[in-house]
Amino acid sequence: MANPTRFGEGEARLKAMSEADYPGGVVVDPTPITAGQEVTVFYNGLLGKEGNGQVYLHYGYGRDKDWREVHDMRMEHTGWGWVSDITVQNFEGRLNFCFKDSANNWDNNNGANWSFQIHDGSQRY
Repeated sequence: MANPTRFGEGEARLKAMSEADYPGGVVVDPTPITAGQEVTVFYNGLLGKEGNGQVYLHYGYGRDKDWREVHDMRMEHTGWGWVSDITVQNFEGRLNFCFKDSANNWDNNNGANWSFQIHDGSQRY
């Protein structure tokens, strides 16, 4: 069963994610993140505002300083910010990511990156 979105659907979803005004301009939906499901990463942070061209989602799985399965994904520019959809794998239980632009500038949350626990989908009582 998919986690419900907190922001609605379609363009209204992107607008709502933009208006959420989360720290760093980063919103992930849905949360909690469940392995095997698609999540949307929304970015309206510093790189997107500087106009240095394309923004990329740089992501991987695992511990903070030991990422596995690292990928760079071209983000789509919308009227509200940059967005990518990824199907989350369960490598060592964490999804980690940051952003870079085509001028090789990085937004890594002041060195902390962004990190979310990945759940296996089981319900515990």
